[in-house]
Amino acid sequence: MKSGIWSVEDVISQLTSIAEGEEPYLEPFEHGTMRLGLYAPGVNDPQTLHEQDELYFVVSGSGMFIHGVEKTKFEKGDALFVDAGVIHRFQEFSDDFAAWVVFWGIQGGEIIEE
Repeated sequence: MKSGIWSVEDVISQLTSIAEGEEPYLEPFEHGTMRLGLYAPGVNDPQTLHEQDELYFVVSGSGMFIHGVEKTKFEKGDALFVDAGVIHRFQEFSDDFAAWVVFWGIQGGEIIEE
């Protein structure tokens, strides 16, 4: 999909056709450095570090979110921010867990002057 509106149901239906062993992630849209994806890991979150800043918007499910050394409970409706290069993953999540994820900006993350 190039532009328009994306429903979680439509993207999840495409995710179910992904072969076993492939990442449970699909990107329906990108524009410049920004990419929109849907992440629905099923039973295990095999994530590695990312080179861009990212935002997760939890659309279903609940569980625990590891962000660096912190462990925080999350649930449907929560938004989670991760700086580029920070270790993170979802743990102890429900079977129906799914989240929109937005990556953007330069590799290494945005530089914020204080």
